[in-house]
Amino acid sequence: QLQLVESGGGLVQPGGSLRVSCLASGRAFNMYHMGWFRQAPGKEREFVAAVNWNGGSTDYGNSVKGRFTVSRDNAKNLVYLQMNSLKFEDTAVYFCAADWAGDGTSWYPARLGEYDYWGQGTQVTISS
Repeated sequence: QLQLVESGGGLVQPGGSLRVSCLASGRAFNMYHMGWFRQAPGKEREFVAAVNWNGGSTDYGNSVKGRFTVSRDNAKNLVYLQMNSLKFEDTAVYFCAADWAGDGTSWYPARLGEYDYWGQGTQVTISS
């Protein structure tokens, strides 16, 4: 079992930066791939970024490539999403999610159905 709590959301001007964090509690955090998704009002949940269990591989959604960076600290049970050059369209609730890597199956970071645990989300609003 893993519990995920996001933090760090807030109000930022266009072009600004923000870092959101996700703290995991439970066993074997380093056996989970971690993902970030977002959901804007009236829209489907969208893949943002993911990092594999040991931090050696990352993946990004097309809309955030080159602007966002995902990372993790397994010693602290934390995963981060650094967001730069923020745009109005980045406004959404940001969720972190955990995908069990212990079964050795292939990693599909953008597939919502692959994730076993989800946080409650943190609001990120881009506004001038």
